[in-house]
Amino acid sequence: MAKDGDQGDWKEYIWNPRTREFMGRTASSWGLIFLFYLLFYIFLAGMFTLTMYVMLQTLDDHKPTWQDRLTTPGMVIRPKADESFEIVYNIQKTESWDMYAQALDNFLSPYNNSIQTQKNDECTPDRYFVQDDSGDVKNNPKRSCQFNRTILEDCSGVGDRYYGYQDGQPCIIIKLNRVIGMLPGKDGQAPYVTCGAKKEDSDKIGEMLYFPPNGTFNLMYYPYYGKKAQVNYSQPLVAVKFLNITVNQDVNIECKINANNIPIGVERDKFAGRVSFRLRINTVN
Repeated sequence: MAKDGDQGDWKEYIWNPRTREFMGRTASSWGLIFLFYLLFYIFLAGMFTLTMYVMLQTLDDHKPTWQDRLTTPGMVIRPKADESFEIVYNIQKTESWDMYAQALDNFLSPYNNSIQTQKNDECTPDRYFVQDDSGDVKNNPKRSCQFNRTILEDCSGVGDRYYGYQDGQPCIIIKLNRVIGMLPGKDGQAPYVTCGAKKEDSDKIGEMLYFPPNGTFNLMYYPYYGKKAQVNYSQPLVAVKFLNITVNQDVNIECKINANNIPIGVERDKFAGRVSFRLRINTVN
């Protein structure tokens, strides 16, 4: 009998025909609860939408509001095999160095003179190409300066489509990572690249040529305004040609950026502003 009583109490809690209550509440009580939560969640959704709208109004599609970056940009080299920073080939085996020449061809194709003339401006060298906005009027899209691959002369792939690899005088191309708004150099002094062998290989590196002369990143390619604001931007490049590097041995090389306002090897990243790689040219099978 106790079980029948408990079952009756349970059924009456679900639906009480005398008070017309469902789970202890009348229809009007349930209606008020649903109405409260409906209005509550509509209010929360409205607050979220309003907050997002206000925040989006503070953003600029062409320029990041906040940049958490190092003061020194990174450096990379081309060609680069996979993720390793080493260039190893045998002069006698065409297939071992032809891949490097093809990689440089692909990398430099956007720098063809015809493409640069069509898309970019012939700027005034040795001074920043500043393109400020006029108050609330955005100066977008911003123009970019031409960097013609012929600037790289012997390392342009125009006169020598093998970039010196077949003769044991390979070309390495260096670029700085893009940093929005960076002005690398002050008082009109442009940054430049220098390369040298690590201490243990100092007598192996031999003579080098830099293109453009002195390995300079001309000031006219700065500042960089971002991918959306400056859609045709062409990063400046520096090429290094190794004329008589020691063959059949590993040569560990380090290239670095030199500028009067860019620190090298900052505490957060000892490799900022520099890049190291291994070069080995074999002449015997």
